[in-house]
Amino acid sequence: MKLFFYFFFLFAFSLVFGQTEIQTFLPNTKVYGITGNKNEIWIATYGKGIYKYSVKSKRFLNYSTKKNNLQHDMFYCIAENKNFVWAGSVDGLFIFNKKRKRWSKRKFGKGGQYSNWIRSLEYDKFSKCLWIGRFKYLSKYDIRTRRFVDYDLTVGNDEKSNTIKTIKVDGDTLVWFGTEAGMHKYQKALPFHAKNAVKFFDNRLNYFNHEGKTVSISDLLFEQNNIWIGLDEFKVKGNENYNIGGVYCFNRKNTWKRYDTQNGLNANGVYALEKTGNFIWVSLYQFSPKTKAQFGRGLCLINRITKKIIPILNKKIPDTIYDIYFDGKNIWLGTDRGLIKINLTNKLASWN
Repeated sequence: MKLFFYFFFLFAFSLVFGQTEIQTFLPNTKVYGITGNKNEIWIATYGKGIYKYSVKSKRFLNYSTKKNNLQHDMFYCIAENKNFVWAGSVDGLFIFNKKRKRWSKRKFGKGGQYSNWIRSLEYDKFSKCLWIGRFKYLSKYDIRTRRFVDYDLTVGNDEKSNTIKTIKVDGDTLVWFGTEAGMHKYQKALPFHAKNAVKFFDNRLNYFNHEGKTVSISDLLFEQNNIWIGLDEFKVKGNENYNIGGVYCFNRKNTWKRYDTQNGLNANGVYALEKTGNFIWVSLYQFSPKTKAQFGRGLCLINRITKKIIPILNKKIPDTIYDIYFDGKNIWLGTDRGLIKINLTNKLASWN
């Protein structure tokens, strides 16, 4: 085991200094979402539609208005199973039937002007359903019954607790919904609106160490007994403590450990999280109170065992990374300048 830690440290070192195999695809393309399986990688772009990458042939297939095989080009997220691909846009949910090789579209009525802005998708293989996070409201699509159900997650009068940013399935019993005001934990064994079925975590009651005025959840990641939580950074003049950002490690009981610029992160805004071995990958951004813009600040690795942070400064990797996906052999990065593939199957990373 010590040998594994040593060689993974060497891998991180090689990544920093450019000795790891890094490839760039789809140049000058904003890649917002990545998912896949052992045979194919699916990529959601903002402006160039959806791409499918064949692992066997190493070729890309594009679905877009330019190719006249998709009626929309701007997508935020993507999910898939063996039969379908789902892509979220500002104009509803797009569904690809893999057998028929045909796209269809679903729009939502509840929620007003922003009801069709789909910001997060998560396929639940245990429940055979798709969870759909919209700018307003949560929806569930039961694949077996082909039925959509909408849920209002509003806590108190805080509308941001019903503004979904990320969804993650946690084993066969739980689903977590990250919002602009905190996160909801749903016990799937109970009907959604049953008492104690859904519990809300914000920065009250000592959750998140009671830090910041509010917490906006950008991504979630599970490992062993811990939940890793990425937060948005949003500060305004006179209210610099509004959304402080950072990464929290929550042990599912009552212990919250925060990682931020004070202990090694490149910035406090978090785009995405992913896990390989004993490392948590974090893509980061810095928020400008003056311009209200986000500036990408690259990658950091957090060692789950030692808690040490390793900044990854490699000229081949763009600073703005919207999504991270691990296919079991490679790390895929969705950036503002294309799709990046980092090979982890070299001699350094293959020790176990």
